[in-house]
Amino acid sequence: MLNFCTEQIALKDINLLDVGNTIHIAGLIMSSGHTDYYCYLPEEKICPGQKILSMDLSEWEKFIQQTDVCETEILAKDKTGKLVKVLMRKANRQIDAGVTWKVFDRDGYVCRYCGIKAVPMTVDHLICWEDGGPSIESNLVTSCRKCNKLRGNMKYQVWIESADYLKRSQFLTEDQKKKNSDVLKVLGNIPRKHHIISR
Repeated sequence: MLNFCTEQIALKDINLLDVGNTIHIAGLIMSSGHTDYYCYLPEEKICPGQKILSMDLSEWEKFIQQTDVCETEILAKDKTGKLVKVLMRKANRQIDAGVTWKVFDRDGYVCRYCGIKAVPMTVDHLICWEDGGPSIESNLVTSCRKCNKLRGNMKYQVWIESADYLKRSQFLTEDQKKKNSDVLKVLGNIPRKHHIISR
């Protein structure tokens, strides 16, 4: 039986932009009023340290929107290098199922980062969605949920040089590793999409 150590935090204690990126749904908590039931998704690591997010109704609304269809303003650079506000809509992050299946087929239904197969797969943006990476075939690779979660919103070059990637990629062939490294040569050809707020 697990003994959970809990810590209560407020919404202001987390970076809201991490929700849906590095902070993912890992399961479900059900309660009978006397007992809480933690239902983790398959392949999720059970964390002994729990952070309980204490939120009022308006904070819940903001949090739920961020996980789904929130319009979030962030600072980004325009073509001249000037900082501007950018509107990112998670609803735009939805990837066409046809594109997803083409990426899976192209990659042989195998995770490009660790080579695992026969597990549920996702698609990962080479140029992160937050950095304006489009949801098109040339900007997507097949990734298992674990690798996708480990990478989070790390820049691609930082990711393939990270200790996590080096550990996960140890079972890839040299050709597979080279294919991942060669991606760096074409990242500049992938178009960026920024949604500028009109005032």
